[in-house]
Amino acid sequence: MYDNLADTVRWVSPGRPPTEGKADVVAACESAAAEFAQLAGTEVLRFVSVADDDAAAVDATIRYKRPDGSSSTVSSADIYEFDAAGRLTTVTSYAVELT
Repeated sequence: MYDNLADTVRWVSPGRPPTEGKADVVAACESAAAEFAQLAGTEVLRFVSVADDDAAAVDATIRYKRPDGSSSTVSSADIYEFDAAGRLTTVTSYAVELT
């Protein structure tokens, strides 16, 4: 996937400073992957996606299970925007912890 990122890609989470540039977005993805690897498991409760040539959107609700037996449920929506060459230029992420 990283090969399909535009050099000027932006990852925006409203209310937080954006992550800008391919290297910083890759680093953020790797950091998130390392955090997810520490989980005891995940349960996808909802996953809906739509896409065309210019954009895609994903609406998901996931329960994250921690090694101590606790869990949290997060509802999220991500919007992906692509340039004419199919490179990812912008990701906008919204997330709300439900429990």
